Amino acid sequence: MSEQKISELSTYSKDTPVGRPDIDGRAGVFVPTADFDLANTSTIRKGAGIVGFGNPDGSLTVYFEANRFDESALHKWEHKTRKAYDRMVMGAPTVSKAKMDARLLEQVGYIDGVGITLKQPERLQEWLSISNALDTAPEGAIVVWRSK
Repeated sequence: MSEQKISELSTYSKDTPVGRPDIDGRAGVFVPTADFDLANTSTIRKGAGIVGFGNPDGSLTVYFEANRFDESALHKWEHKTRKAYDRMVMGAPTVSKAKMDARLLEQVGYIDGVGITLKQPERLQEWLSISNALDTAPEGAIVVWRSK
C-alpha cells in the first residue's frame, strides 16, 4: 500500500459510536491525527478534550473543551473531556462543536456517564505532550467518576 493511500484512510470504524448519545450513553474520545493542521486551526486548541460520534456520511461530529478561560476546575484533561461530553449529551448550545473529516481525528477510547476508557493511552500522551499539557494527563487508562 502506498503512503498516499495510507494517509487517505479514515479512523471512522465499526467501533465509532454513531449518532448523538443520550444522557449516560457512549461516545468516542478523539485526538488529532498528523493530518490536522494544529498550527492554523481556529477550532480545536492544544490539550483539548475531544468527544463525539460518527455520522452516516462518514464524518464525525465532535465537541471539545480546551479551558480557554483557565478555570481551575478544568485543568485536568479528563475534566475538559467530561465537560465536552456533558454539553454533547445535553445538546447544549456551544461554539465548541464541529463536523469534521474523520481522517483528522483518531479515536483513542470511549466516554459514557460512568467514566472514560482509553484504548490507546499512548496516543493521548502524545497529544498532551505536543500540547505541553502532560501535567493534565489522567493517572491511568480508566477514569471513573461514578459507579453503575
